[in-house]
Amino acid sequence: MDRRAAFALTPPARRGAPGSLDMLYLVRHAHAVPEEEDPERPLSLQGATECTQLIRFFRSNGALPGLQFWHSPLARSRQTADRLAAALAPDAVRLETPGLLPEDDPEPTARRLDTLGTEAAIVIVGHEPHLAHLASLLLTDRAKPAVIDLPKGGVLALRRKKMPHRKTAHPRWQLCWMVVPSLLADTPAPGG
Repeated sequence: MDRRAAFALTPPARRGAPGSLDMLYLVRHAHAVPEEEDPERPLSLQGATECTQLIRFFRSNGALPGLQFWHSPLARSRQTADRLAAALAPDAVRLETPGLLPEDDPEPTARRLDTLGTEAAIVIVGHEPHLAHLASLLLTDRAKPAVIDLPKGGVLALRRKKMPHRKTAHPRWQLCWMVVPSLLADTPAPGG
């Protein structure tokens, strides 16, 4: 059985109330060069390959329909966001967003997501452990312990549920799917 068959992803339907964010995609930046090689830590050749694999995969199924790509100020995050947005959503807004550094508290980002007045899907390209803590906060209403381990180049899709968390009334999110680079290592080009 083709292991990619389990990932027959479809783009999300426009759901929910007008003015609400329904889908969120968390993307850990692709592989970067070591700090000793370049202190700015841009994407490595492996990272460029990971981005290409993600692009091929998502072009074939349309399951990463981001209209806004948020990224941290770090080169590896910005470059991953730029590559994905340029290939998958050329008209998407790309925003360097505060609060997305590796050790940042995920709470401000989660609360910002609560207030967005858009139906557009958001793609957040960031770092660990921030993304794992953000995902945990959205899924369980607690940032720690992390319930997700997102590898470099991994993508996690979350959908906002209708019912909020009972204790805090924060929006509740549901895990829809996760794609990791090891699943895409032999993904053929579309039509190939």
